[in-house]
Amino acid sequence: MQKNNNKVTFAGNAMTLVGNEIKTGAKAENFTALGQDLSPVQLSDFDGKVKILSIFPSIDTGVCSAQTHRFNKEAASLDKDIQIITLSNDLPFALGRFCGAEGIKNLVTLSDHKECDFGYKYGFVVEELRLLARGVVVIDKNNEVKHVEYVAEMTEEPNYEAALEVAKTLV
Repeated sequence: MQKNNNKVTFAGNAMTLVGNEIKTGAKAENFTALGQDLSPVQLSDFDGKVKILSIFPSIDTGVCSAQTHRFNKEAASLDKDIQIITLSNDLPFALGRFCGAEGIKNLVTLSDHKECDFGYKYGFVVEELRLLARGVVVIDKNNEVKHVEYVAEMTEEPNYEAALEVAKTLV
């Protein structure tokens, strides 16, 4: 599998990203992940919308929980043509449990655990852990990538403002 050139660490330890590094200006490749009900969901299911992909390692950690809560809060006030989609390698059941317990209702949560289709196509798979690295990707209505952030230290939150600012200019 191809190595990604982005440098990320987890608690200060260097990690290796594998898959195709996604870059601003690229065509967003379609991928399939699993919804909370185990149904396949594709990026193309959201064609015609601006997509904010919120990517994180595991919903059962404080930083990932904070990221999900922040984007859920932001989604409530965004234009209806902006869809926030979370992606992790958590099982769909864990995502469903978390969202139900925490009142997360404004996001689409997807599990990439089965095939890592998103992770490999966008270069977010952490080889050593088989988790997704933390990051954000913003895709316009024509499926062109307009913003990419691979968070350098996986235990830190992404730059929410940068992603939201870009997304708001695309509607």
